[in-house]
Amino acid sequence: MTDFRFSDDAELVDLAEGMIARTLPKDRWTHAAHFAAAVWIVMRRPELVAERDMPGLIRAYNASVGGVNSDTEGYHETITQASLRVVRAAVAQAGAAAAPVDVCNRLLGDFGRSDWLLRHWSRPVLFSVEARRGWVEPDLAPLRA
Repeated sequence: MTDFRFSDDAELVDLAEGMIARTLPKDRWTHAAHFAAAVWIVMRRPELVAERDMPGLIRAYNASVGGVNSDTEGYHETITQASLRVVRAAVAQAGAAAAPVDVCNRLLGDFGRSDWLLRHWSRPVLFSVEARRGWVEPDLAPLRA
């Protein structure tokens, strides 16, 4: 659980669109920013399919700020897809009329700590090359989004 909260949709727009355009400063690409971008894309960018498009967007963004997408750092498929599953569930629960900032803040209440995934995956499985490259099912507890 985290006490971090976004104040309005404009913050989500800034993070998501900055990541997409590769203009977001690297130090702003935080755990919360990943959720903000995912919520914005799912709720307000219907031309994008988050599960299909975010991997490429994140890889391109990482490279644009000098990051490396390798077997040990950068883009991580299982983390991205797990996060998108909880985002999709939160959006469905909130409904299309909900404000993205409210959906994101609710998500951060439950998933605001980056170690939330360790409730579902053991560290060796989550940080394996296989999990970084592709989807790996949880080995500790099912992911109930």
